[in-house]
Amino acid sequence: MILSDRAILKSIELGEIVIEPFSREALGTNSYDVHLSKHLATYIADVLDAKQHNQIRHFEIGDEGFVLKPGTTYLGTTLEYTETHCHVPFLEGKSSVGRLGIDIHATAGKGDVGFCNHWTLEISVSQPVRVYAGMPIGQLIYFDVQGDVETMYNKKSSAKYIDRSPLPMESMMWKNQF
Repeated sequence: MILSDRAILKSIELGEIVIEPFSREALGTNSYDVHLSKHLATYIADVLDAKQHNQIRHFEIGDEGFVLKPGTTYLGTTLEYTETHCHVPFLEGKSSVGRLGIDIHATAGKGDVGFCNHWTLEISVSQPVRVYAGMPIGQLIYFDVQGDVETMYNKKSSAKYIDRSPLPMESMMWKNQF
């Protein structure tokens, strides 16, 4: 079941959902709009290796915006820091962003109960497009969880993305055993 606007507000009031900064205008009928932060990053190497720690280069979007180009994976972050203690958050792109040919995540649209951080976006574009810090980029949808959660994400020893940071985080696949 997807939470309605009133259910999202009630969960925020109860501390089950945290959104910082929170803006009432960003609350939709059954979602919450998140915005692109000024922080972007790209991988340094031309060829990425899943078993290696691939380094990234951080940079900021200026007032004039930044042109994203096809063929590059850009890592961005949401302006908003979020915590979800009782619900499963899903991050989806806004339709107006998709209509510009922007994908905001390749595979990682679902968060876990206990995820507490800014969302790293895996941004790709089908043609060059200028983006701006603060622009609406996606929407969080919250689902109820059936049953008790044994271990929240932020309490798992295997959790790789728990260090709070407004900066994009590179893939930590290299920490897995395979």
